[in-house]
Amino acid sequence: MTDQPPAPYAGPQRVLSGVQPSGNLHLGNYLGALVKFARLQHEIETFIFVADLHAITVWQDPAKLKDQVREIAAAYLATGLDPKVATIFAQSAVPAHAELAWVFNCVARLGWLDRMTQFKDKAGKHKERESVGLYTYPVLQAADILVYKATHVPVGEDQKQHLELTRDIAQKFNNDFSAPGFFPLPEPVTQGPGARVMSLRDGSAKMSKSDPSEYSRINLTDDADAIAQKVRKARTDAEPLPETSEGLESRPEARNLVGIYAALAGVSEAQVLAEYAGQGFGAFKPKLADLAVDKLGPIGGEMRRLLADPAEIDRILGAGAERANAVARPTLAEVKKLVGYWAG
Repeated sequence: MTDQPPAPYAGPQRVLSGVQPSGNLHLGNYLGALVKFARLQHEIETFIFVADLHAITVWQDPAKLKDQVREIAAAYLATGLDPKVATIFAQSAVPAHAELAWVFNCVARLGWLDRMTQFKDKAGKHKERESVGLYTYPVLQAADILVYKATHVPVGEDQKQHLELTRDIAQKFNNDFSAPGFFPLPEPVTQGPGARVMSLRDGSAKMSKSDPSEYSRINLTDDADAIAQKVRKARTDAEPLPETSEGLESRPEARNLVGIYAALAGVSEAQVLAEYAGQGFGAFKPKLADLAVDKLGPIGGEMRRLLADPAEIDRILGAGAERANAVARPTLAEVKKLVGYWAG
């Protein structure tokens, strides 16, 4: 007997992604995810959610969580997502995510989760003190994706392993319940240039909202003065910019700033170096600051405008939740029938 290839999925093409509401979004989130969301919505049916179920795998202040959800939604809107085109919603407003996750908890194998490196990285030496949710959240991620039968998922390097888990769960479900092609095996949408933006204070560390230094990142809510000041204070070295990318290999801070410039300008690293080769950072940083202010300043202004009207953000999230539920409920109903649940 030979192994047969999995039956192909014949449903519509969809993309799904989400961001946790656990702090300020920054330049790395913008270049690594948000600009991609805005582009994808015009190419494929798009579902973008605020991952508030995932957020509580670590402690969140309940008094702040709702506002943090609104802030992520405002960032989606300010960076170009159109609620008339993309479905924008809060994860917790679609109960099928959590219900499907339970079914998948019973499909996934313990050994699969034991191999997930992100839990090991986050838990460190004290994993017994972490929540069960932090351990099992890759299963919830699989439910997030498959409840919409999403075929494509934007991923960075740190999420590729989780997407492989989603594919394993989908294939095992299809096999276990004799439903070939029921769930798709979603494909990654790689982030492309500018996806991995590093700290402005340490070119070897990823830009992060958890870094205690405000000068390590540019927040999307920063005004023009703050953006320019952070660029001016970014760590660099004393050497001029080289003519080729090879000259940046042992210069992480220089590579980071060149990469940020290239991503914001929509050009290649080589094109940036062709223009600025031989110049020092005293000349390059002001140009980068002007570019960053030009691209990010309007986003911060629009976010502040949107956040001043939380009722409008809630209206958009509510409408998105209705659309998301209309897609998720039938999938969950089919799953319940396949599993054999009592339907009354």
